[in-house]
Amino acid sequence: MEDLKLKTARTLKWNAIDRISSQLLYAVVGVVLANILSPEDFGLVGALLVFQAFAILFVDSGFGAALLQRKDPTERDYSTVFWFNLAVSIGVYVILYFCAPFIADIFQGDKRLIPLSKVMFLTFILNGLAIVQTNRLMKRMDVKQIAVSNVVALVISGGVGVWLALTGYGPWALVWQSVALAAVKSGWLWITGGWLPRAGFHLNSLKKIWRIGMSVFSSSTLNTLCQNIYSFIIGAFYNLASLGLYTQADKWSKMGSASISQILTSSFVPLLSRVQDDGETFRRYVTKINRFTAFMLFPVMLGISILGAPLFHALFAAKWDGAIILFQILTVRGIFVVLTSLYSNYLLALGYAKRLFAIEVAKDVLILVAILSTVWFESVTILVWGQLIASLITYFISLAILCRATGYRASEMIRDLMPSLTISLTACVAVAVGLWVSTLSSSFAAMSLHVSGLIQLFAGLALGLVIYIFLCRLTRLPELPEALAYLLKVKNKK
Repeated sequence: MEDLKLKTARTLKWNAIDRISSQLLYAVVGVVLANILSPEDFGLVGALLVFQAFAILFVDSGFGAALLQRKDPTERDYSTVFWFNLAVSIGVYVILYFCAPFIADIFQGDKRLIPLSKVMFLTFILNGLAIVQTNRLMKRMDVKQIAVSNVVALVISGGVGVWLALTGYGPWALVWQSVALAAVKSGWLWITGGWLPRAGFHLNSLKKIWRIGMSVFSSSTLNTLCQNIYSFIIGAFYNLASLGLYTQADKWSKMGSASISQILTSSFVPLLSRVQDDGETFRRYVTKINRFTAFMLFPVMLGISILGAPLFHALFAAKWDGAIILFQILTVRGIFVVLTSLYSNYLLALGYAKRLFAIEVAKDVLILVAILSTVWFESVTILVWGQLIASLITYFISLAILCRATGYRASEMIRDLMPSLTISLTACVAVAVGLWVSTLSSSFAAMSLHVSGLIQLFAGLALGLVIYIFLCRLTRLPELPEALAYLLKVKNKK
């Protein structure tokens, strides 16, 4: 058990390094590209991302998650999933290649989408080649090479994207950036991952993971539909410039929620799958994970939302002001997305695949109701508010399904979250007051948006961090010393 705790700590550390460094690189490149390219350029690529998301989903088919859930997947299992993914990825690419003109017709008949899509869709073949390599490393709780591959790929692809943008290639800069990212990451994992498909394709192996894989695939399909339906609606019924604003807001808001969700999934699902037969140990870990998630999630997401305007002004001046309110709403929504994903991971670790599908159905229905209720206002902001409300209701539904399946009490699950939530809200109120006071200063009014935004951003971050740590120590929140102890322990062990 001590060795398992150490592996978990190391996994958390490398996942945190991966996400923080990747997001910093992603942010730097994103800022440069957002200052060079137009909202319409981002809208063109955003339209293609809708189809790319579904193509990648079909390539994986849920079997990657199924391999993580299995206690002891064999070499035959890994090879079978690899060859299956490769065959599906080639087939899906061929279909989408010939469907490129129809994709252009959906988005106001913009013919620029035809060549862009034929190149962009190469990414899901390249990503599909590394699914098994990634899952093997995650299963072994050895994610160092995953972190390194992400960083190397982001550096190289970022350089490609920025160079193409500066030389006037417009949306092609974003397309080739995506292709380079997928190619470099997959190539690195093939070279360093220590695994090659040797056992061939075995139908029996596919059958063993079929039930979990198909359930995950079904729920992931609905989840992908929910994530991309707004981009589809805005691009098809509004305009590509509005889609560009939404794409930017969505991308930057997900930097926090996606990072936290990825850290939790890759760190804790393999751990929980090892203790799935020990009810008392599993329950104890759930409590710790709940509290640790709240400790990371609430200060990060609420803080980012409060600092939305200074962040955008520091990075883009007034160019993307139309995306600020969308960014703030979507960031708050990310809290409920992460918590719902966390509860789904608990169900996945226990093998309750059908209940995962039930959560996704509920989410889809709520998203559809939200869209039908708000689309008539012809306002992207109101559309996004509906998205937030739907995610909030989905969270409570997922909580009810989890408690019914496991026997946990909803009050206990919520109580795990409350200390960090209360402290985070207090810190955010103080930061919001500080921002309001600073806007009243005549010296701020005389500054450029870049400079005033930068000052407000760093001052707000410093104030929020100091208050959060002070209140954690004042209330003796155990997650703060535990997080520090884990990091020090791992460092001393190396």
